[in-house]
Amino acid sequence: MQLPGRLKVTTLGDLLGALHRSRASGTLELAEPSGRVHRVHVASGLVTAVEVDRACASLAEILRRQDEVDEDTLRRSLLRAMASRRLHGEVLVRDFHLSSEIVGRALRRQIMLRLQVLEDLSDAQISFHVAVRSPRGALVDEPLAAPEFLAGRRRTRDRDRERAQSGTYRAAASGMPGGWDPARAHAYRTLGVSFGAADAEVKQAYRRLVRAYHPDLHPDATHDERKSLSARFAEVTAAYRALVA
Repeated sequence: MQLPGRLKVTTLGDLLGALHRSRASGTLELAEPSGRVHRVHVASGLVTAVEVDRACASLAEILRRQDEVDEDTLRRSLLRAMASRRLHGEVLVRDFHLSSEIVGRALRRQIMLRLQVLEDLSDAQISFHVAVRSPRGALVDEPLAAPEFLAGRRRTRDRDRERAQSGTYRAAASGMPGGWDPARAHAYRTLGVSFGAADAEVKQAYRRLVRAYHPDLHPDATHDERKSLSARFAEVTAAYRALVA
């Protein structure tokens, strides 16, 4: 199997397709010019985990969005996970007796959202490593099936056709209105809303995240937990200001 060296000459869909056809096992690494490094872990050509070096929806945010768990349970379980340095999903299942099926669906949704973040990258250096350990929580026993991570994924031919038919990419690159703005897209993802969401939806998402991450609303949090909450709160606030304030 031979992969291209740069993402700008291919697409994530083509890369995942090549890994699937080759039944590859290892880690696809995408290194942006900015220094951010992202990883897609595969086993026999199937996706088991995705690590994204930028803000993306957490397990708690996904469960909250899907109305699967009440707010108090999410808050207490998240604090316990940070304090014990265990995975949030593990704490929810073992300590709070949440159905493993519910957590499993949310984890798969999280992987799909992270793949979408990678699909939006304009360029990155591509490499593949066989001897890289999968992260904790990887779906080793039940990886994403090919239809899950390949269906609807943009291919090189699709991207080339879009570029030929539209000036969107040129508009985004020059900062003209109406183009796809990566910074705004990142802000929408941070708040967990779709690109172009109405101000009311953005404000509602921000208020929900403030309740979840504002350090002053977690008086029982440890010093380390408050640091984590503060960092996440700052990220959420910056995203909100970029879109509305």
